[in-house]
Order: sequence, then C-alpha cells, then structure tokens
Amino acid sequence: MPHTPHAILSRQPIDGLRWPVLDPFLFCAHHDDAYPAGDGQMGLQAVALDERELGSDFSGKDGFSMYHGEHVPGFPGHPHRGFETVTLVREGLIDHADSLGAAARFGEGDVQWLTAGQGIQHSEMFPLLHRDQANPLELFQIWLNLPAARKMVAPHFTMLWSERIPRLVHTSDGGARTTVTVVAGALPGAGAPLSPPPESWASQADADVAIWTLRLEPGARWTLPAAQGAQTRRMLYWFVGQQLQVAGDTLREHAALEMAAGQDWVLENTGSDVVELLLLQGRPIAEPVVQYGPFVMNTQQEIMQTMMDYRRTQFGGWPWDSQDPVHGPEIRRFARHPGQQVEEQPTA
Repeated sequence: MPHTPHAILSRQPIDGLRWPVLDPFLFCAHHDDAYPAGDGQMGLQAVALDERELGSDFSGKDGFSMYHGEHVPGFPGHPHRGFETVTLVREGLIDHADSLGAAARFGEGDVQWLTAGQGIQHSEMFPLLHRDQANPLELFQIWLNLPAARKMVAPHFTMLWSERIPRLVHTSDGGARTTVTVVAGALPGAGAPLSPPPESWASQADADVAIWTLRLEPGARWTLPAAQGAQTRRMLYWFVGQQLQVAGDTLREHAALEMAAGQDWVLENTGSDVVELLLLQGRPIAEPVVQYGPFVMNTQQEIMQTMMDYRRTQFGGWPWDSQDPVHGPEIRRFARHPGQQVEEQPTA
C-alpha cells in the first residue's frame, strides 16, 4: 500500500503576541489592540495611561499596549539591518517614517514591505485619529530573512495598497465563500501577483515565498494547493474561528500548523462562525542566523560590525523633528518616497 502523508507535520499553540515561524521567516507578531478614543492629538488620554510602564508597555492592560510609545502608541525610531519587515494591517492605521526620508500612512488592508538591507531607521506609530469612538488596531508584522549575499543591499521601501492586492474568491457548493488575499506568491485564479522588493528572497522564483490570508465563511470548503518547490516549508496559522477541518482532521484550538507542503489539502470551516488563517511559506535560506535585537546577520563578527556601523553612521541619521512622528489628523492614506515631493495616494 502506498504511504499517505499526514497533512499536519506538527502543531504549536498560538497565544500572545509572537508566533512560531520557519526559515526563511524570522518572526511573526500579531498585534490586536482595542485602543479607546483619542485625545485630539492622536494620542491617549492621560487616564488611559495610568499604571503602565511607558516606553516599554506590552501589558495588554484594558485590551491594548503602548509598546514603546509614550503618548501615541507604537514603535518610535529604531534601526534594522539584514532582513525585511512585511506589515499587514487588518484594521486601523500606521504612520511610517524612516531615515531615507520616506513617510506613509497606511492601513485597512494595506501592506508595507521594507527591505532594511545594509541599514535603516524607521518608526511605526499608531495614531488615534478618532476622538468620538474607539481606535482598534490589528496587524501582522512578519520578518523575512535576507540571504548573506543580499544582507548589505540598499534599503528599499514598497507599499502594496489594499485595492491592488490580488484576491481569489471561491464559492463552495452550498454558497459559502473562501477569500484568499495574496500578498506574495502566485495563486491560480487570483490574478497576477504583485512584485516584491527587487532584492527580497521573495523575488527569487525558486524561493517559492507565499504570504496569504484566508477567510472561510461557515460551511466554506477550499483546497489549499501544493507548493511549487520540493524544498518549500509551509506554516498555516489558524487564529479566528470555532472549528476547522484540515484534510479530515477536526481542530478546535487555534494553532500554528506546519503543513506537508507538497500536496493539496482540503480546508473546511465546520463551525458556526468565520474562520481566518495566515499562511507563510518559502524555501529555507538555510544559512546561519545570528540575531542581536533588530540586527540579523550570519556571524557574531558581523553583528559587532553592525553595532559599530550604527554608532558611527546612525544608518543615515534621522531627518524628523521627533522620534515618534505622526502625519496629521486628516484620515488619508499616502506614501511619499525619498526625493519625491508629490504624495502618492492609492487608487482602486
């Protein structure tokens, strides 16, 4: 009898901010913060800041954290080298600023893809634009490694606007829909994929990198297609919903599922509410990883050199008036790239 592989090679619980990943990914964080109404200056009212360790608040008190922000929540200016950040915003808005002089306000389905390469500083602030209602924020930040040959490429800033991101909508026999949003990688039926940054591991066709989000209505059934590469590894994160069936195996607890990537597998929402998943896949880079906070290199000597370089150059310096700039009270998404005076705005 031929051997029938198991769909799920391993499973790990997902609980909290940081989720387990597989090479070529380094990090996956799920931020889900129920920020209250703002104070009119895009920050929190003072009463909401009581009993917090401002500057390093990951408490989740009252349903949200300030992170490294002290008035506006978020992550003031900080450096990166040697990898990429891919930020998928499901709800709310982020204000980006960096040492290249680039600025952006993005969210509500947009994705920012930043190649840190040889070094960049950036800030990611969460402006609370509504004074008369809550300001919820939900996002994924994913760190994708760069191979040794590309760790010192020039930094690169890319916006993938929600209106332009390919999506596949599949309707099951009973009418329930599965929607797959394709941030990276190709999916038949979803249209042409958007281009990742030119020096990204995802820009290599044989790297087989895919970043998808999946939404299955109750009763929806969809076949997750096999990965293209023989060496591809795939993690499927189930984080919303009551019950999910994977290749006939019924799951009732949210988990990170390492999937057998070389075969099609049927996913079915057998619960009474919506199921949502995140998929990360790619061929491993399979190189040594040495990390010191926001620096990811291949050797300890390279980390020491990175620290000396940062002390000497500040990766281009910081052209902003504050470490936590925000981009005004008007609710408008835009991107301004280095050297450009005209702001880009997304169009459908």
